[in-house]
Amino acid sequence: MSRSLLQCATLPSSLKAALRSAAYETVDDIAGVSAETLSAELGISVRDAESLVSATQAPKVPRMTQSAASLARVNVFTCKYPAVNKVLGGGLLRSHVLEISGPPGSFKESLACDFVQAFVKADEEVVFVDMQNMTSPHALSRLLESTPSAGTLLRYIRVHTLPDLLIFLRGLASSICPKTGLLVLNSLSFVFQSHPDLSSSKKNSILGSIRHNLLDTCITRNVTVIITSQMATKMLHPDGSPATFDSGAKAVMVPRLGIKYLPLGRLFRIIIVPQSRRSGYIAFTFQTHVLYVNIDAAQSREACILTGVSTTPKYHN
Repeated sequence: MSRSLLQCATLPSSLKAALRSAAYETVDDIAGVSAETLSAELGISVRDAESLVSATQAPKVPRMTQSAASLARVNVFTCKYPAVNKVLGGGLLRSHVLEISGPPGSFKESLACDFVQAFVKADEEVVFVDMQNMTSPHALSRLLESTPSAGTLLRYIRVHTLPDLLIFLRGLASSICPKTGLLVLNSLSFVFQSHPDLSSSKKNSILGSIRHNLLDTCITRNVTVIITSQMATKMLHPDGSPATFDSGAKAVMVPRLGIKYLPLGRLFRIIIVPQSRRSGYIAFTFQTHVLYVNIDAAQSREACILTGVSTTPKYHN
């Protein structure tokens, strides 16, 4: 099969249109995505989705753009929260995407910075892109002050507008060097807030472009990506279907940018939900369910302990 799904002669035009609408353009885009997820996103039967997945599967081989040194590096990175590492399967996998969402004041930036520290300690460069001045260069330097050569392993970049973000992502390949291990996009949702009049089609096109860049960064550069994002209110009918503020029966908090910009086959999603200054829970969203882990901060937010696990079927936004 052609690497481009949209140019494959054996796929029906209706399926190509559905793939394009969902921002699936290449075989790599659907790598690791379950048939159930494809069925829900494309509006096709699970059997057809299984056929599509089967037809696009191929033996995985290292891309030639990855150096031998990069392939030999540590492949799993842990943070200081054992429950987070456990639910991630032992830690954050290299060349994957971790989205951390939460309201203002939650410790999403702290969690992202914990992984920054892990990569720097492994002697890998971190590119930290801040879009809301939520984490200053001074704060990062203070975090890494006990790590030798940290000053040469951290690149801090400010991006405050959506056009600037798109320009940065378009030139991302030239910004990634062989020593780069982690890209952090801090407060990614912030740059979209200054464009409330952005049409759905234009926004989806931009999100699809971001998704393509993230996937390319993970696959061809062997780089891990961490994204922090704000939450948004979504209104629902009693049966759980989307509603407006006038017709909705209840409201839920969801990640502001949704899921269209994320490469599903390489994705971990964490939602931090504080219930007080010292407690709350973290939701780990998977393709079929959501895993909740309670937060108990008996001493301080920085020393919070994650305990207690429960599951519930996933809400599809």
